[in-house]
Amino acid sequence: MTILFLRLFFTILSGVTGYYLGAILGDFTLPWRIGGMLVGLLAAGLIVVLEIGMKRFSTRNLSAAVFGLVFGFFMAWLLTSVLKLIPMSIELYATLQIAMILIFCYLGMIIAIRGKDEFNLIIPYVRFMRQDKRDDILILDTSVIIDGRIADIFQTRFIDGRIVIPRFVLRELQQIADSQDALKRNRGRRGLDVLNKIQKSSNLDVRIHEEDLPDVRDVDAKLVKLAKMLGAKVITNDFNLNKIAELQGVIVLNINELAGALRPVVLPGEPMDIRITKEGKEHNQGVAYLDDGTMIVVDNARHLIGQEVTVTVTSVLQTSAGRMIFARLEDHGKHQSWKGR
Repeated sequence: MTILFLRLFFTILSGVTGYYLGAILGDFTLPWRIGGMLVGLLAAGLIVVLEIGMKRFSTRNLSAAVFGLVFGFFMAWLLTSVLKLIPMSIELYATLQIAMILIFCYLGMIIAIRGKDEFNLIIPYVRFMRQDKRDDILILDTSVIIDGRIADIFQTRFIDGRIVIPRFVLRELQQIADSQDALKRNRGRRGLDVLNKIQKSSNLDVRIHEEDLPDVRDVDAKLVKLAKMLGAKVITNDFNLNKIAELQGVIVLNINELAGALRPVVLPGEPMDIRITKEGKEHNQGVAYLDDGTMIVVDNARHLIGQEVTVTVTSVLQTSAGRMIFARLEDHGKHQSWKGR
């Protein structure tokens, strides 16, 4: 809506400017005034059409081209200033000056666009420097904020960089927190609390990115596009976002994958002490859990619910939903022997 208003205002202003220019050039005669207004409106329409067509151009490429244009113009001015020292006719000097400006401006834009990955002009809070020397930019998605574990991970400083939270992610969090569903409302409020905790941390550099990317509707697609624009990494625990981002060449840090990598290694034949908490799906099975939530299924342990026992791991099954451990009960003698060690 704001862009439409600006276009309309620009068109009206161009028509008024053309009207007065026509009046001045034509001694305030009516045909000149009407003609000037029409020329102004036509020029404004052409510029608006050009502006709409430029939406397909990358802002990063455009900013690099502008930098190359300025640099090329400066180099041309520098070289033509040296040419002044050489005796030549004014016509030849003017010709060389125009040629130098065209050549260097063209070369400057091409070189800048090709080398745009060497610098970053569109990120307002990253210094103009090589990408291999700048801090990593980490974009948080809604799911990882609601999850909450990322705040503790940041506190350990295992992940370092500038933390970027897009405005559209904040808006989605607010919508979840205002939901009529009690479960969604609690998850949204938890996410806002986690975000507040991250922002108050003194050792973290947290920024809110205001660009909304209105041409993209889906939040996941916005996150991927923003990550590509900023050359950033996305932190998430959303499986679908993880796959979409990887397909488009965006680096993803998945919290669930990190948690899986940090789970203790359990080998078949290894004893462990556990507490049977409930019965299993199969006959006479008992179920226990490790601290990280891994399920342990124990044969013939249904009658031991609520008790601590020693079991021996028989097999470990890795599934898409996580890891599951199968075990059998130690006999009483072995249990006492292992506890004695």
